[in-house]
Amino acid sequence: MDAMDTEDRPPPLVVLEPAPQTAAVIFASPHSGAHYPPDFLVASRLTAHTLRRSEDFCVDRLFAAAPSRGAPLISATFPRAYCDPNREPWELDPSMFEDPLPAWVTTSSVRIGAGLGTIPRIVASGEAIYDHKLRFAEAEARIHLCWEPYHHALKGLLDRTRATFGRCLLVDCHSMPSMTGATTPDIVLGDAHGTSCAGIITRRTEEFLTLRGYSLRRNDPYAGGFVTRHYGRPRDQVHGLQIEIARRLYMDEHRMEPHGGFRSLQRDLSDLVTYMTSDGFLPS
Repeated sequence: MDAMDTEDRPPPLVVLEPAPQTAAVIFASPHSGAHYPPDFLVASRLTAHTLRRSEDFCVDRLFAAAPSRGAPLISATFPRAYCDPNREPWELDPSMFEDPLPAWVTTSSVRIGAGLGTIPRIVASGEAIYDHKLRFAEAEARIHLCWEPYHHALKGLLDRTRATFGRCLLVDCHSMPSMTGATTPDIVLGDAHGTSCAGIITRRTEEFLTLRGYSLRRNDPYAGGFVTRHYGRPRDQVHGLQIEIARRLYMDEHRMEPHGGFRSLQRDLSDLVTYMTSDGFLPS
């Protein structure tokens, strides 16, 4: 079973910690993981290059300034095509499995219908990942080895930050592909339509990026996934804001490599990190 063979695999996540933490902000990159287990590559009908179309390529590097600004940066090392930490832990498509799923598993949702559950059926460009059915034990192992450690670490960071500072902002960082037949904004801010984050945080972020020349939308088409909605609780002084960055700004989407815009975008996002971690950015 591919997920049970953990030999020579890196830890499922990396947390870069400041020394000390001086800001009530955590930056997270759940989809930039690029370690593809060899047995997963063998099990998939797709090439490694095609599997990477689901990856938020180098988003962890775009926000790499966070620890030097006093904020932790947590990143998954496992790929989204293998296990998606921005879904419920047991959001599974029953058509993918040869054996029946337990009754407690979530088997129907918009995300499952789209093929993008906790264990995805397709990559972001629409191709099916497998040409055979999996066993539930494979999904179970991936969730235990990948999803659960990531969220255990993330929750620990959130709890510690709120206990230390009395409030906390989680910035969930993503990238988005170009949209066919539509004008893709440079950046989409998702606050679950105002329910996961105080409006002033979204507004200040929007104003900063607009002044840097970026085109923005709110909550369209990305209002925030599981992470933003699950952890964002403004009434408890825990805010969740999702940032989706257009890949065309910094990478060649076909070759999966950075282009000349990477450094300038990284500088602007480093400045955004500095702003978000500064005194007075978060409401009291």
